[in-house]
Parts: sequence; structure tokens; C-alpha cells
Amino acid sequence: MRVVFMGTPEFAVPSLEVLLAEHEVVAVVTQPDRRAGRGQQVRFSPIKQVALKHDVPVLQPERVSRPEVMEELAEYKADLFVVVAFGQKIPGRLLTMPRYGCVNVHSSLLPKYRGAAPINAAIVHGDSVTGVTTMYMDSGWDTGDIILQAEETILPRDTAGQLHDRLMIKGAALLAETVQLIAAGQAPRIPQDPEQASFAFKLSKNDSLVDFKDSAINLDRLIRGMNPWPLAYTLVRDEAVKILEAVPRDEHGTPGEILALDGEGLLVGCGEGSLLLLRVQRPNAKAVSGVDFANGLRLRTGDRLS
Repeated sequence: MRVVFMGTPEFAVPSLEVLLAEHEVVAVVTQPDRRAGRGQQVRFSPIKQVALKHDVPVLQPERVSRPEVMEELAEYKADLFVVVAFGQKIPGRLLTMPRYGCVNVHSSLLPKYRGAAPINAAIVHGDSVTGVTTMYMDSGWDTGDIILQAEETILPRDTAGQLHDRLMIKGAALLAETVQLIAAGQAPRIPQDPEQASFAFKLSKNDSLVDFKDSAINLDRLIRGMNPWPLAYTLVRDEAVKILEAVPRDEHGTPGEILALDGEGLLVGCGEGSLLLLRVQRPNAKAVSGVDFANGLRLRTGDRLS
């Protein structure tokens, strides 16, 4: 099958590699190169790196909806467009351009958690199970007919990064099965129930602020759900201090108050229970243990973090 693949981050890489092994990928569309890091060096997307390794033509439009881009894509005469974490809205003309339409791999069990941050949302909301979905794309945001789904258990101490890595592998396997069914004319179309839909909108750093008035259980989920980005943080003496690792505890105290400092970490009171901070990071500094952080700022039991 002739496939045009659209994707950008690491999550999309296993899906592209599966297609390269089993089908003819005639072009890859990915986001333009960006400057990143302290040196502001130009970095290729993970998908571009894979495409170049396999000598696949790469398109990097600022907007895939531009007429000249759509004309160029039409020239590839693809049977199928596959979209995995591309980062741009796909215009209606492209959805119907290939013979078999346009399919997407989404990292939730749709219609739950439509949108840009479903992995984070599943952990923050305390779900025990999530998964991946392949679907036919339509003009809505993750509203198309479902083709296949596969569940994935969320482990008790999972971070968003750990769950991401398992889902990207499971999504690639599901995509391989999906494309085989499409080629054989056996792919199902299961309409989504809009009454069951929920949304996981794009994250910002404001979403990751730790408010110790919340329960320790909820804050633990927030910290894990925001790792590795944007990373949960709290304000300590006007510094935004990132909380990289913490565990909930049963001790009680005033929200934000340091309850204990010992070899395990820095214990902070919450609205319900307490939170043991194991690893934290001050601005422009290395990650350290909760105890080393407290010692560096000369924090003591009874002080308030925020």
C-alpha cells in the first residue's frame, strides 16, 4: 500500500517504522525544523530523522492546509494517509484525497480524552486503564469512527513518560493490524458516542502548579502526570521549584508546612495527608534530594513552602 505518513515527535516513530517495514511510504510530512537548547541549534524532528535514514521524501510545511502543499501531496497518489501526533489540523480536502482516507493513532480509548494530552490526563485523573485507538479521521477533533482499540494498564507509580513509551509501541502494533484490515477491506467503522466524550486539552505550565491545599493523592497524580513535561512545580521564596518525584503519605499537617526532614525526603502537609518530596530542582540547578534542597535553603520543620 502507498502511504503518506504525517507525524513529528518520538511517539510517532514506531508507527512510521512499522509502515516502512510493511508498506511503501512515499512521503513523510512533519513539522518544520526548530531551534532548541541553550545554543539554539536547529533540530530535526524524530520523524524527519527516521525518514532521512530511509531516503523517504520529507515535507515540512508551516501549514499543511496551504494549497501548494495539498497539490504536492496529491502527486504522490497515496492509497492511505496515516497521522500520528502530527501537530497540525488536517484539512477536509486531505481527508478524502487517498483512496482509503486518513487514519490516526490516538493515545486513549476514545471517546475518552479527545485532544492533545490524553496520556497526562489519564494519570492525573487516577485512571487504572487507558489504551490506544485507531480511527478514520473526520473534520472534528478526534471524533472519527473507531477502527481498533487496545487497552494498557496504568501502573501505580507510572509517570506520563513511562506510560507514553508503552503506548507508542502498542499504538504501532495496532496501526500495523489496522492497515492490514483496511487493505483487505475488513476494517470496521464504529461510531463514537458523543455522550461519553471527554477532553484533554493542550498543557501549559500553569496546569502543573502544586497547590498543597489539595490532597496528597491528587498531587501525587499531578506530579506523575506532568513528568517529563511540563513538570510540576511549587513556589519557594519566589522560586519556581520543580518537583520531579514524590510519594503520598498519611501524616497530617497544615498545607504547605514542612512536617519532617529526614533521610527519606522533605515531608510537606497537604489538604489531606502529606507529600514526601524525594527529588526537586531549583531554577538553573541540578536535581537534588528533598533533604539537600531543604538544607541548601536552610529550611526547617514548621517552615512553609508556599
